[in-house]
Amino acid sequence: MEFLDRVMGIHEPALRVRNKRLEVLSRNIANSDTPRFKARDIDFKEILGGVKGSEMKATNPRHYPVSVEYKNTGLLYRTPFNASPDMNTVELSVEQAQFGKASTDYQATLMFLEGRVSGVKKALRAE
Repeated sequence: MEFLDRVMGIHEPALRVRNKRLEVLSRNIANSDTPRFKARDIDFKEILGGVKGSEMKATNPRHYPVSVEYKNTGLLYRTPFNASPDMNTVELSVEQAQFGKASTDYQATLMFLEGRVSGVKKALRAE
């Protein structure tokens, strides 16, 4: 497991954060017509800043690996560009653009991890 952690590095937790951001943006889009709904977003740097700390290191090599605990949820409220009469802060065009960018970032991380796994496979097969 330690070998895989070194190979994957920060990219495995980054993939989980990117997935969570897609969920938050999807929730914003789904609630674009809900009165008083407040749009949210995730501060990617804030969350991954918490991952780099000591919580990623085990105190004993016999400990089982657990999911990463983040110092900060990184969940923020989005400030709208235009006011809405029903006090909903979701701006559909902004959310769709952010979702498209987040999808591309997610795919890029997947492709990077796929390249890493492919490299490990080749090394193990001595190719």
